[in-house]
Amino acid sequence: MFAAALSQHPVPAEAVGEVVGSVLDQVGPGPDVAVLFASPGLAGAMEDIAATVRAILTPGVLVGATASTVIGGGREVDDGPALALWAGPAPGAQAVRLDAVTAPGGVQVRGLPAAAGEGGPRTLLLLADPFSLPTDGLLEGMGRDLPELAVVGGLASAARGPGGNRLVLDGEVRSHGAVGVLFPPGAAVTSLVSHGCRPVGGPMIVTEVDGSVLLGLAGQPALDRLVEVARAIAPDDRHLFEAGPQVGVVVDEAKATFGTGDFLIRDVVGADADRRGVAVGARVEVGTTVQFHVRDADSADDDLRRLLAEVDDDPPVTGALLFSCSGRGRAFFGEPDHDAGLVAGLAGPAVAGMACAGEIGPIGPRSHLHGYTASVLLVRSDP
Repeated sequence: MFAAALSQHPVPAEAVGEVVGSVLDQVGPGPDVAVLFASPGLAGAMEDIAATVRAILTPGVLVGATASTVIGGGREVDDGPALALWAGPAPGAQAVRLDAVTAPGGVQVRGLPAAAGEGGPRTLLLLADPFSLPTDGLLEGMGRDLPELAVVGGLASAARGPGGNRLVLDGEVRSHGAVGVLFPPGAAVTSLVSHGCRPVGGPMIVTEVDGSVLLGLAGQPALDRLVEVARAIAPDDRHLFEAGPQVGVVVDEAKATFGTGDFLIRDVVGADADRRGVAVGARVEVGTTVQFHVRDADSADDDLRRLLAEVDDDPPVTGALLFSCSGRGRAFFGEPDHDAGLVAGLAGPAVAGMACAGEIGPIGPRSHLHGYTASVLLVRSDP
């Protein structure tokens, strides 16, 4: 059984006492895994918070991160102090500490245990600092070298610059790299990734590119294609497009048709008027299929509901970790607790998580860094 607890007490000692006491009542001492999420105002107290959790709850592995929004139960707290604690059984789980280091071949990530590629399919829960770890490159390398490893988690979102986030790994609190939990082969964990954007226009092949600047789409200047889509879009969607178009990059080029869930979403970050190019937040290769997208709350709601409804409930889901984009939440959906409430409807009250500066989850053959998504790690009772 898994448990989650949330405290909004402004005094760190009181907050950690409330969540540890609640989790102890539900699962008892010594859970195999415990995960902490803390709001920015508690970052300075993370050493004391982590020490208290370890001393009283005595988890086998403890990880945690700071975030702009903390999720606990069916709640998403984005406007004040909040601390959430999630814990339960995961025999054989291992603590993971990753760091980016400079090597002759460029920046490399070190620390992933050799066991990550052994014994069959595995899942890695990963909490990372966006300013000190090349997460995209890390996931690309894992997909190449560890094809049976699914990675689920998110980037800490409590800071706007290097050194401001806090990551917890057992008795250590750090401001860089990544921490995680490697679940053993056969662990009853699954994942899903729900998108917050909807494709508009039609798919196009990238015919010319310069790094992350799209220069040609389907044989025409990329900026002209963007304007073409904007003019042809339905009137009800025009305000969504004007608010900030996105580019979806197809994950599986072997598919005949593409829909929501077949793309990695990247921001349109600018335009190159001289070359009629469109700058996006990722490098894209010639021959890749892309399609413009709009951020759409109704589509995001439908997609998450559909994915949760499709989850096999045998054995039952007994808990979940939710990693939701910081661009979702109350402002996006027009109501509080949207993602957390839906996930709690499936998993019960044992839900915790955070709003992220980027969400991690598998789509297609490997795990990716996403934007505007909700990535969910589901845990189940023993069969």
